Amino acid sequence: MLAPNHTRETPSLLLLPQPSGLPPEPVNILLRRRHLLSTTAFTISFNFNVSFTTSLSVSDPVASATGLFQMPPPRLLNRYFMVRAGESEFESMGIINTNPVAKTSVDNGLSERGKKQAIKAAFDLKEMGACDKGCWIWPAITQRAYQTAEIIASVNGVTRSYIVPEYSFLDARGLGAYEGKNLESVSEVYASDGVSPNIKPPPIDDGTPNESVADVFVRVTQLMSILETQYSGDTVIIVSPDSDNLTILQAGLIGLDLRRHRDLSFAPGEVRFVDPNDIPTYKQPASAVYKCSKNPPNCN
Repeated sequence: MLAPNHTRETPSLLLLPQPSGLPPEPVNILLRRRHLLSTTAFTISFNFNVSFTTSLSVSDPVASATGLFQMPPPRLLNRYFMVRAGESEFESMGIINTNPVAKTSVDNGLSERGKKQAIKAAFDLKEMGACDKGCWIWPAITQRAYQTAEIIASVNGVTRSYIVPEYSFLDARGLGAYEGKNLESVSEVYASDGVSPNIKPPPIDDGTPNESVADVFVRVTQLMSILETQYSGDTVIIVSPDSDNLTILQAGLIGLDLRRHRDLSFAPGEVRFVDPNDIPTYKQPASAVYKCSKNPPNCN
């Protein structure tokens, strides 16, 4: 019990020498705050470092990730088969339909002939041993492509969990103002493709894209980047609703001039194996080749 005339003791203050005439400056609280802040900062830094090193070892090959895919590729980590979906109802009527809004409609599903083409494709893959050791099937969500993928899976004993729908990179090439026209008029688009891969079909205001060969090339390159990053040593079956996705992809893989992609045309239900021997040997770009002169720097 303290006496009534006493007050509670306060912590002693460390007094620094001050110029004459100035009151002494208390620094005890300042030192405590500094100590607290420095301790806290060390604790946060230490905990962060522990968390970081336990979640990702510094020896992990982050720099060697394969996310940046180039055409033609130096190598492929997976085995690939390319399949064009069977004929759709729209195609059986001779009508161009590339608007992504309608890609899941019944009319974009397989026609009777298209179902037979899809069954033949499935047995072709079985004969080629595509899924003997397991496979992944990547179809566009366009109705005819997904239905073709389901038939392929059924014939080759692949469960639905190995069908991976692709929502945008495998959409049929948007043909702009040619939407709804006769299929024969697509020859005009291919004539422009032969002049330049950057020429787009005329636009339209109904939401149908008007894609050049170069536009599709970007899409299929992004698709390959995903596949080569996500899988390694696997078999992947790519199912496209149209021919252009596949011809432009194949042209990129083998180093063919994109203006000639039409030379690689796929028929409905056609299957092709991507043969690594068709991919040209990787050559260093000119910027990576260094020449040494007799004058300094001297390379021996």
